[in-house]
Amino acid sequence: MELLANKMRPTKLSEVIGQTHLIGEDKILSNLIKNNKMFSIILYGKPGIGKTSIANAIVNELKRPYKFLNATINKVVDFNIAIEEAKMNGEMILIIDEIHRMNKDKQDILLPYLESGLIILIGLTTSNPYHKINPAIRSRCQIFELHELNENDIITGLKRACTYLDGIKITDKVLKIIYNLTNGDYRSAINLLEIAYYSTQDKKVTEDVIKNINSKPILTADKDEDGHYDLLSAFQKSIRGSDADAAIYYLGRLIEAGDLDSIYRRMSVIAYEDIGLANPGMGPKVMAAISAAELVGLPEARIPLSVVVLELALSPKSNSAITAIDNVLNDIRMNNTGHVPDHIKTNSPLYKYPHNYPKYYVKQQYLPNNIKDKKYYFPKINNYENNLNKVNKEMRNN
Repeated sequence: MELLANKMRPTKLSEVIGQTHLIGEDKILSNLIKNNKMFSIILYGKPGIGKTSIANAIVNELKRPYKFLNATINKVVDFNIAIEEAKMNGEMILIIDEIHRMNKDKQDILLPYLESGLIILIGLTTSNPYHKINPAIRSRCQIFELHELNENDIITGLKRACTYLDGIKITDKVLKIIYNLTNGDYRSAINLLEIAYYSTQDKKVTEDVIKNINSKPILTADKDEDGHYDLLSAFQKSIRGSDADAAIYYLGRLIEAGDLDSIYRRMSVIAYEDIGLANPGMGPKVMAAISAAELVGLPEARIPLSVVVLELALSPKSNSAITAIDNVLNDIRMNNTGHVPDHIKTNSPLYKYPHNYPKYYVKQQYLPNNIKDKKYYFPKINNYENNLNKVNKEMRNN
């Protein structure tokens, strides 16, 4: 039996749920279809928000030859076959799922045909293409980020799904519960609705029916509501305030909501904004914990994340670095700046090379003349910065 999510797959862009920044009156993808033109593109965003649906709608409306491949599953021979089919047809739209996992051999095969226009690529990925996709591929594609679906998008889609389920009885309250449980993943929401429908005798989908299938607690952590940002704010402020219990609590809330990306981004900021020079080793530790969490996935990802969050909370704090750079940027934007001194310009014979002097230091001016005595960095009191500044002061005084 065909899954409802597949049965409902859009055949034209106007049937796609959400993504109104790309689809709709006078929007870029809709206009490309109207003009019967397509270029190589990469669609990226979280699972279940419409990447495959948009790709299918595009090829269906353009009525061009196309092939669907997966960068992980399909082998080099499959890519060669697609190219030969493209040569026979004069053109082909090649949809590649998980394009961020495409290895160099497959990339090398595709590149000249992307360049010539024989292959029009539609790449699909959940990873940021600016970080995870080969620059040679990326430079030949326009990149479009898909936005997460909000409550109205998912509820609208679920009501459309209900028209495929004969005699279903369901309230708006239960539809909202499904939305909350599936964290903006439209495909997952449809699957949950379909399972619930076929698990009943009377076709009545109630809150109890849903909870018997998915007992995950419903938490307010939706990215399109203030609750999500409140959680992230509370997470950072608890760490900044050195409250380990509160920090681990809010980490748990965010993990339960399945929002690892926001956790990663916020921890990375905290390591440099709030911990900073008081414990500079935290930056690499956070990145190592993120890598470990990505490697093992949930539920095990909670383990490295909990370790590093507790260490962030218990670590000494300093915001001297962010304060310093913000002081600099404020002066630059207020045009309170000047010219590089002549003696430190490129190849200047007047430059004194510090390594040629005792303790590798020689007094000379580095800031422009009109701000030569300006102070931007103001150290905080902590062991690491105290030691840094003690050594620096001793060096300058000799």
